[in-house]
Amino acid sequence: MSSVKASNKQVLLISSSRIYGSGYLDHAEAQIRDFLGKAARVLFVPFALYDRDGYAKLARERFNSMGYELLSAHEVTDAPKAVEQAEAVFIGGGNTFRLLKALYDYELLVPIRGRVAAGMPYIGSSAGSNVAGPTIKTTKDMPIVQPPSFNALGLVPFQISPHYQDPDPDSTHMGETQEERIIQFLEENETTVVGMREGAILHISGGSVMLKGIRGARIFRKGLSPVETQPGDELNELVASQSQEKR
Repeated sequence: MSSVKASNKQVLLISSSRIYGSGYLDHAEAQIRDFLGKAARVLFVPFALYDRDGYAKLARERFNSMGYELLSAHEVTDAPKAVEQAEAVFIGGGNTFRLLKALYDYELLVPIRGRVAAGMPYIGSSAGSNVAGPTIKTTKDMPIVQPPSFNALGLVPFQISPHYQDPDPDSTHMGETQEERIIQFLEENETTVVGMREGAILHISGGSVMLKGIRGARIFRKGLSPVETQPGDELNELVASQSQEKR
């Protein structure tokens, strides 16, 4: 039996909107098309970047090229209502602290949680993937603003660490690696962390957690050795909910 509770949630988490050698969301287009199904209109949340108009233009052109209409949350007078009316939501990347603060400021956390729980497709990329977890404590970003809390959307029971980079044995850099920082998180908290390499995509549907895309992910659990996973692997048992991290 799966250890991840089955639900109506449809969640697609992308490590990065770009990978080396390709354009914006090019590597994820097939996954996005398959994931959105019959949904025709997407609400975009551009709050992770300062230039919201430019970001919305970029996302709109890309989604239009895939056959979808796109409305940006910063263009509407009532963002929570726009979430209630959306067929799908896409939260793009940028700075995770700025994004989460805006989600609080615009009062979007509760409506997004509710719609996703009811089955509305959610796509997150980079920072948009970070905020899908219980908290943003495993982001790599600088805290350029201060959100009211680190608590995020909680669409999945595990932490996301996008842009995961393996230690370079030939590097002369003496600072902490991403793996060491995740291990430090687990010294203080118990929630599983998924380190998503560039090109990795997580597809959560009906309680199943599948790793897709073109790169693998590294799973970190408190008191256990990290586990390597590859595209095509089902991660349910590895990312099963543990005790929530300290608040």
